[in-house]
Amino acid sequence: MTRVQEFVLLGLSTRLDIRDVLLAIFLTLYLLTLLENTLIIYLVCSHSELHKPMYFFLGNLSCLEMCYVSVTMPSLLVGLRTGPYHISFTACMTQLFFFIVLIGTECTLLASMAYDRYVAICHPLHYPLLMRPQVCLGLAMTSWLGGLLVSVVKTSCIASLSYCGPNVLNHFFCDVSPLLNLSCPPVALTELVDFISAIVIFCGTLLGALASYSAIGVAVLHMPSAAARRKAFSTCASHLVVVGIFYSAALFIYCRPSRIRPMDLSKVLSVIYTVLTPMCNPIIYCLRNREVHVVLRKTLHWP
Repeated sequence: MTRVQEFVLLGLSTRLDIRDVLLAIFLTLYLLTLLENTLIIYLVCSHSELHKPMYFFLGNLSCLEMCYVSVTMPSLLVGLRTGPYHISFTACMTQLFFFIVLIGTECTLLASMAYDRYVAICHPLHYPLLMRPQVCLGLAMTSWLGGLLVSVVKTSCIASLSYCGPNVLNHFFCDVSPLLNLSCPPVALTELVDFISAIVIFCGTLLGALASYSAIGVAVLHMPSAAARRKAFSTCASHLVVVGIFYSAALFIYCRPSRIRPMDLSKVLSVIYTVLTPMCNPIIYCLRNREVHVVLRKTLHWP
């Protein structure tokens, strides 16, 4: 029995008639995502008006999104350009490691951002104390270190499995589920570790985010001004849409102890949280914000 030395990624689509169209679409989305998030980072770092906890987290999120799409999108684009291609075992595990780091970090960052809004709306008088710079830095570092710890555990377990059979991954990057599908028995312990870590990182942060937004909703309902209620609900609804889409797709794939068989569905859902969410997050979280609009017009010298 020979250990697999490389994998073959089938890519997003094997249909020759649509691959060129998909390549143009996803290349555009990739460049647009990089541009949006680079702009956010520049605005947050270069303007003192945005040196606030909310924008500190948005800067972290934008940095994460740029790394996030740069881990998965190049392999997606290469697959659409050349068709199925070979990737070494080491390169595959490296991609998996960084992907898990970033997705775990994003979950915790989204929960931290929800907590920041909860404190700002429900405890405005205590906001400067509760969200002082040391607290914000601690939350950000916890997010990154938490993602790193989860990735070390999950990647080590997956890399230690035996891959003795077919080496074809029906995916556009090295993800957990397709790798588990190719591994030789027994994988029960690895699936259990994967399931528990997914429950902790996904469900734990999701519950935290939902608790914060629920408290915000209750506080907004007690606001005396109808205009203030509409504005707050509009903002929270936008945030909840992004959080809902991201967590729904991720939970479907990762919070299951059994192997996922319908890989075509898995690829479609992966596109949602690896391509669409990073592109939409800057628009929903930042570019719709009035303070960011003012700073952006000032930077571009618009009237």
